[in-house]
Amino acid sequence: MIRDSATLSPAASAPSHRRLGAAGLLGLLLTWWLITAAGWVEPLFLPSPGQVLAALWRLHRQGYMGSSLGSHVLASLQRLLAALLASLASALTLGLAMGLLPRLRAVIDPWVELVRPLPPLAYLPLIVIWFGIGEPAKILLIYLSMFPPLLVATISGVTRIEPARLQAVRSLGANRWQLIRWVILPGAAPPLLTGLRISLGIGWSCLVAAELVATSRGLGFMIQSAAQFLATDIVLAGIVLIAVFALGGEWGLRWLQHRYIHWN
Repeated sequence: MIRDSATLSPAASAPSHRRLGAAGLLGLLLTWWLITAAGWVEPLFLPSPGQVLAALWRLHRQGYMGSSLGSHVLASLQRLLAALLASLASALTLGLAMGLLPRLRAVIDPWVELVRPLPPLAYLPLIVIWFGIGEPAKILLIYLSMFPPLLVATISGVTRIEPARLQAVRSLGANRWQLIRWVILPGAAPPLLTGLRISLGIGWSCLVAAELVATSRGLGFMIQSAAQFLATDIVLAGIVLIAVFALGGEWGLRWLQHRYIHWN
């Protein structure tokens, strides 16, 4: 009996998708190596993968600008994590309130739609003027980039829950906390995790800009400083590190979706 490939479950097709993804990444690396090995692009503009790996090893052994590679990575991760936790806590609180209270949503939603399309980097001059050039200003800039997608995703998740389901749980005697804990939060989890994935991507891009302002540690600082000295291998090494951590976060969130929201 011939099985239709469309009837295969997502779990069955996942290994083939992973193999295709690995093949695509390998093809990209091979193309990069061929271009640099053939000499079509000067190493100043595009170092070879071997040169980037050598730069990563030098950074690991010698550090950069007086700080170890680990301290640069740790500084960036601390800023991103602080902004993520702050945006997640505030977006969950305000999103739940706006999703459950239509009048509150009607009042705040125009402000959200006004702020959401604005590029986060437009806030940078004002943040420097109002809050200075310390760590809070950097975390605030990243926070402002991550908060709107999380808020919109939370509101979408709460408002999509069927009213009949809420009525049924209330009729069984559930209080407000039990309603939120067992019905609203699980129902809002799929769009919330999607919004979290989007927010992390935006947060990484704003991290590089945030570390341009009066800092001596961080992957963004390392990339920008190396670019001023035309150290393209270090620039690409920093980009590779950011890509590795961003990809790790993406895979972690996908695992959470498959592990805990497989019913979606």
